Amino acid sequence: MGIGGISIWQLLIILVIVLLLFGTKRLRNLGGDLGNAVKGFKKAMSDEEKKESASPERLEKADDKVIEGESTREKEKQ
Repeated sequence: MGIGGISIWQLLIILVIVLLLFGTKRLRNLGGDLGNAVKGFKKAMSDEEKKESASPERLEKADDKVIEGESTREKEKQ
């Protein structure tokens, strides 16, 4: 028994049918596209992690500016 009750011979037959339907060139292109998609996803995730690690400093600075601006407005209203 193989994976989920499928024997190795059944898997080979499925592989041959897929190769006949799509051809090796098309499957190679599909594999390359899938690899590029995974690489792009990993890069986006690492870029997002870098942003998150740098963003608390930016938020603190932005909060200081907002608080100063609000206090100035409060003084102007009085």
